[in-house]
Amino acid sequence: MATRHLLLPLALLLSAAAAPVQAAPAKPAADSPGVDIPYERYVLPNGLEVILHRDSAAPLVVTNLWYHVGSGDETPGKSGFAHLFEHMMFQGAKHIGNDVHFKILQEIGGTGINGTTNSDRTNYFEVVPSHQLETALWLESDRMGYMLDLLDEKSLANQRDVVRNERRQRYDNVPYGRERFAVAEALYPEGHPYRYLTIGRHEDLEAASVADVQGFFRKWYVPSNATLTIAGDFEPEQAKALVQKWFGSFPKLPQPAHPQVGAPQLTQTVRRELDDPFARLYRIHYAWHSPPRLGGGDIELEVLADVLGSTGWGRLYKALVLEDKSAQSVSAYQSGAGHSGTFHVVVDLKPGQDPVKAELTIRRELERILREPVSDAEMRRVVVGTESSFVWGLEDVMGRVERLQYFNHYARDPGYANTYLQRLRAVTPARVREVANQWLVKPHAEILTKPAAPPPGQSDGTGPKGPGASAKPEGTGAKKPAAEAKPDAAGDAAGKKKPAAADKPADAAGAEKPAPKPKKPAATDKPAEAAAAKEG
Repeated sequence: MATRHLLLPLALLLSAAAAPVQAAPAKPAADSPGVDIPYERYVLPNGLEVILHRDSAAPLVVTNLWYHVGSGDETPGKSGFAHLFEHMMFQGAKHIGNDVHFKILQEIGGTGINGTTNSDRTNYFEVVPSHQLETALWLESDRMGYMLDLLDEKSLANQRDVVRNERRQRYDNVPYGRERFAVAEALYPEGHPYRYLTIGRHEDLEAASVADVQGFFRKWYVPSNATLTIAGDFEPEQAKALVQKWFGSFPKLPQPAHPQVGAPQLTQTVRRELDDPFARLYRIHYAWHSPPRLGGGDIELEVLADVLGSTGWGRLYKALVLEDKSAQSVSAYQSGAGHSGTFHVVVDLKPGQDPVKAELTIRRELERILREPVSDAEMRRVVVGTESSFVWGLEDVMGRVERLQYFNHYARDPGYANTYLQRLRAVTPARVREVANQWLVKPHAEILTKPAAPPPGQSDGTGPKGPGASAKPEGTGAKKPAAEAKPDAAGDAAGKKKPAAADKPADAAGAEKPAPKPKKPAATDKPAEAAAAKEG
């Protein structure tokens, strides 16, 4: 049965509501203006979910297909499979041929062609001229139904080498790459799917066989585990007929069960010091377990992160960058994911500064948050900024498509935007303090990164060891180029697929974060970053 949502004007309410915060969906008050993204949702008999969003402002159409599988669904010994499979999907399929996906789309004027993977989902998207919608649907249909027909040892070896090279470029041989794995290893035990990040381990990728890839495809890449969104300049009835033509004949297969994995409970704070031959500044990185994406407390911790780390006015930013002048940069972010989330505070010190003093400042500000509510002025500033960013992120069609997909995946409701805004407006200073005392008093990870020794005559940028530090080098880490079309990306996780070639070197990195949160709709996030979100 189709669900229709009619177009309403975009409106932004900058005042806060008085309703209590809740994790479950709530109906917006009738007199509370908000954002409405018009859509129609229906499900094919084989289980494929379809969302339509019409916008005739430009003669373009976006197709955006989410498979509800990510690295959080991987099993021990199979890390990196979700991301590896994302690459395999660009290798070719039975009817389109081998290694021609980009060529076909580029010849018809397609842009924004990409795929991304994070801990919770894998997506594929392209923007094509309106009259080429059927070509885009044909390509996605062939990948969904007939990718295995061209799978062999040669194609697997090609993409496996690309992914391993991507890991070297974006994780193993970049500043603070080791830190990313060290944080995950400190927070998650062996066997937890978040331990090895979306990129996975070299040994697991190297061991991947054709049979492994076939099994992964048959389990997860089925119509009942996918959501296709079409947006832009199209006629709904024509689009429905094309969807039926290219996807309707696929059989109905069981919807795969996702593992239920909770956040581990640390019994004590894990503190490690790393030597990083690529880093040039001393980094202090604290990370706590936190609520899952859109779960109870997730939005409150996003508010707290802004209060602590916002450039120019955040409490830690002012204390360490503007007043003490000891830090080069400060960031704080809440990185929710499907199973659970993480809350981060990251400080990069200027050369020659004392890490002990900086850590004391961090702890002082965190203790202050636990004792006293944030101010009403800080609260208003965060709400206004978050709502503004959210609405600006809906300006282009791809931004709206990603919000529909994002809310459909995490809230089971494509039209959750108003509920999200209501929850944001309902956050109070007292509630932020309450959530902080629920999560930030627990044992956590403290990862300290020492830069490599500089050339003779230059300051080394290091200081004495922080209180209680243990010198245990750990891990490796990194990430791929951000997607052109700004998908939900947290982090994460977007990268241009270059057929039969290695991805380009990483642009920025930062802590690994899954797809951008609704408040930061444009590509992955702050330092995760961009956190987020977005991953391999």
